[in-house]
Amino acid sequence: MFVFGHLFRAVAVILDKTLYLYSWVVLVAVLLTWVSPDPSSPLVRLLRSVTEPVFDWVRRHLPFAQVGMLDLAPMLVLFTIWFLRLFLVPSLFDLGYRLQ
Repeated sequence: MFVFGHLFRAVAVILDKTLYLYSWVVLVAVLLTWVSPDPSSPLVRLLRSVTEPVFDWVRRHLPFAQVGMLDLAPMLVLFTIWFLRLFLVPSLFDLGYRLQ
């Protein structure tokens, strides 16, 4: 059973690091919208290709994600990441330790 414990802890670490990195990507993408960078820049295209599919999904499935000209999709994505890092990651760690 210890193998499953190590597996769950490894998944928890990878998920935590991935969510942390993606939260920074979302934050940088939001900050870049305030300065209106060159849309042909490789960095801007990369950030949009990574964040826009998630933002579009949130906008389609949550009608309150857009209030007039205000787009709340990035904030909802960041709150979801925050929740997953506070709830799911520690739960996977605890499950991993209990299976050891």
